[in-house]
Amino acid sequence: MRAQIAYILVAAAGTRAAKYSIQNSLITANQPFADAFVSYSIEFSSFPDFAGNNSVPNTYSNNLLNNIGNLTGTKPYIRVGGNTQDYALYNSSLDYALNGTFNYNLSSDYPTTIFIGPSYFESYAQWPDVKFSHGFNLAKGANNSAGWQTLLDTVPLACQALSHGNLYMWEYGNEPDLYSTSSQGPVRPTTWNESWYVSQWLNGTQQIKASLQQSCPQLLANGTYGYLAPSFAGVGNHLKLPATWEAGLDKDQDITLLSTHNYISGANVLGVTLQGTLLNHSITKNSVNAHITEYEQIFPNGSGVPLIFGETNSLYNEGRPGLSNTFGAALWGVDFNLYSASVGIKRVHMHMGTNYRYGSWQPIETVNATIGTKAPYYGNIAVAAFLGNTLKNPVSIAEIPLADDTESAYAAYSAASSELLRTMVINMNTYNTTLDGSGLGEATNLTARTVRVYTFDVGGGSIQPGDLVGVQRLSANGSDAITGITWDGYSFNYELDEGKPVRLANSTLGEYVVVKNDSTISIGVPDSSAAVLNFALNVSALVNGTGGSW
Repeated sequence: MRAQIAYILVAAAGTRAAKYSIQNSLITANQPFADAFVSYSIEFSSFPDFAGNNSVPNTYSNNLLNNIGNLTGTKPYIRVGGNTQDYALYNSSLDYALNGTFNYNLSSDYPTTIFIGPSYFESYAQWPDVKFSHGFNLAKGANNSAGWQTLLDTVPLACQALSHGNLYMWEYGNEPDLYSTSSQGPVRPTTWNESWYVSQWLNGTQQIKASLQQSCPQLLANGTYGYLAPSFAGVGNHLKLPATWEAGLDKDQDITLLSTHNYISGANVLGVTLQGTLLNHSITKNSVNAHITEYEQIFPNGSGVPLIFGETNSLYNEGRPGLSNTFGAALWGVDFNLYSASVGIKRVHMHMGTNYRYGSWQPIETVNATIGTKAPYYGNIAVAAFLGNTLKNPVSIAEIPLADDTESAYAAYSAASSELLRTMVINMNTYNTTLDGSGLGEATNLTARTVRVYTFDVGGGSIQPGDLVGVQRLSANGSDAITGITWDGYSFNYELDEGKPVRLANSTLGEYVVVKNDSTISIGVPDSSAAVLNFALNVSALVNGTGGSW
């Protein structure tokens, strides 16, 4: 039985800030990549589960990727990598994709002894119109014979699988800044430094290029050869990104995207909470800004190799139940992605793997998890809808400063005309509706749910008093919800139509607000929800039930 929720309407704590003119020419906005800003990183050992193979393709995963592609004009790009790419060795006689052995003293979430066979590369053929990066093993590849032989054996297989217009990039090594300190076991001595890493990286990438010349020379032409690198775990670890660059990492000028990783905190870190950690705009800003500061040490004028998050999510060590799998984490994901876009991050790959708590979906049924669409996916969809079809109309994203850490707002402008297209408000004040915030059971004695009203000045552009502005909402019963989540009244649940969008019968159609005579517009946003003011939405079509996101 659905919880009965009462509402209290209040002026937003950030009312003054929310009246900030979003048509102001002084607003700083940045343009993310027009193709596939919303992207994913999939754990190397989990990729066959997510994509399937020639005999059993995973059409459910493909449906979820199609949903995002239908909104943005490009299906997400997929980075295949993570810790397990640096454990994987090749076995040509293995007659299935991957053999993984778990050592629970090292990790209970993924195998740490891994062999892949030739059929592993079938997974790259299962998702039409998706581009992939493939991660090669540097941890073992650079310092033992089996690892180096794996590199020689798998470059031809990987390049043949990615010779059909589906190559995104190559990657050599995952988080080498942690090689001497990894909690899964160091793979380099304490003397590991930037120069040593650079020499091994250059040796390996030069061998990859030589192997490509023999097996897939077409992938060296027309700008198709390049790397996302160095794929460091974060800022301030044992190896430093600026020092790595100074040591000559891009000596061969083949780093196409400067890839770094980010996690807001850790699954096992004491004191981590939804409100205090994930649903805190200042923490998110500080975490992202550290990467911008580091990047500017390499490229002071910001005109260097584009910066992306090649792997990111809420809490490292694959997330914590009751936090990373909740609707609150979906709201965090919206805030994180849009803030990243607003400060110049060009693309964001949200990481996931089989049974991972922070995953956007569980691709197969296992003894640990049920197949299905998870709360974070709805945040991915909301970001995609806010950006719109960026192939047809590239956008620039700006943060609209609000007053409190528990709220944030963003504006999307046409990159060509600077016309205001959409505004999003994320109300991150937690509202829990389950027993002890567990995500399970129904809470008793629920308090009223506050609706905060945000007002924006939209004067000075093409928007006129009396204009109808469409409203689309990201909603759930509360921040701790793990089910019952919708975007614009749509569900993407596996059990409804295998992840395809299904408009729920009880959803509101055609919600809109009106621009007032003073050129302001107001929107009420319940705690633990987000709303988009869509100035380009066909409100009449929505009211008649013929419009919408799909």
